[in-house]
Amino acid sequence: MILVDTSVWIDYFHGKDTRHTDALDEALEDGLVVTGDLIMLEILQGFRSEKDYKLAKKSLGELEQFELLGSEMVEKCACNYRKLRKSGITLRQTTDVIIGSFCIENRLPLLFQDRDFIPFVKQLGMRTVLAET
Repeated sequence: MILVDTSVWIDYFHGKDTRHTDALDEALEDGLVVTGDLIMLEILQGFRSEKDYKLAKKSLGELEQFELLGSEMVEKCACNYRKLRKSGITLRQTTDVIIGSFCIENRLPLLFQDRDFIPFVKQLGMRTVLAET
């Protein structure tokens, strides 16, 4: 199983051909993709067209979905943020802290292209789908 970050999904739904969208396409064909509530929120709130929104909602709804934060993850997310902050790294988005921490805790590789996840890989040991993101 792999989790896919919003940035990759956005390119995928826009039909962009990148190594990240190619990896997503392959993982979808193999039935390896799962999603999370926050990722679905970020994706779905971005659609302007009702038709595209409904199509994406239906497609994403077929994937296994996890609750990414929940009460058990709050302290783990805060600890990971603080570890990175002590290393001089300040993350721009709390959702990235939640997604990265969930992947670490569940040993779930993340397919991403957002540079904010790189410290999770280098400093905290998060697994990634593509070696060089």
